[in-house]
Order: sequence, then structure tokens, then C-alpha cells
Amino acid sequence: MSDNQSGGFIGGLMLGAAAGAVAGLLMAPRTGRETRRILRKSADALPELVEDLSSSIYLQADRLSETALVNWEHTLTRLREAIAAGQVASRQEYEHLSQSSPLAANGSAQE
Repeated sequence: MSDNQSGGFIGGLMLGAAAGAVAGLLMAPRTGRETRRILRKSADALPELVEDLSSSIYLQADRLSETALVNWEHTLTRLREAIAAGQVASRQEYEHLSQSSPLAANGSAQE
């Protein structure tokens, strides 16, 4: 699994676990007082869960930007090489055409 996929998986797993916990608490056969107490404890733990999730997202975004930068630099290098090769090929073609042109053989264009 790549870094991007694993980060998304972990984030989804954490979010799904939180949603499942809330749904389970609401559906459980407990009294209202017990459910509110459990929800309060879950709400107290929510900032830590959000902090973990935001840290994970930050790390994934940082990795993604590093990957994008490396890919961009690689693309620029390939583009520069392609432009240089195109210039060389164009110069060679120009020289080839200049040498094989009938005007070049006569030295000038006479009418």
C-alpha cells in the first residue's frame, strides 16, 4: 500500500471508528443518564482524536507535496532534454536541407 493510500485508510478508519462508537452508544439499551455520561466521555476524547487525524492529514499533505515537487523537477528535466534534442535535430535538418538544396549548389538564386 502506498503512503497516500495508507494515510487515507488510517484517517477513514479513525473517522469510521468514531462514527461507529457514537451510533453504537445511541442504539445501546442504556438509560438516558448512562448514555449521556458515555457521550460526554466520548466528547472529551474527541479533541485528541481530531488532533491525531489532523496530524495524519498534515503528514500526508507534506508527503504529497514532496512527491509533487520531485515529479515536477523530473518533468522539467525531461522537458529541457526534449527541447535540447529538438534544437539539435532542427539544426541538423536545416544543415542537411541547406547542403542538398539546388540554390546552395549554385551559390545564389538566379532567375
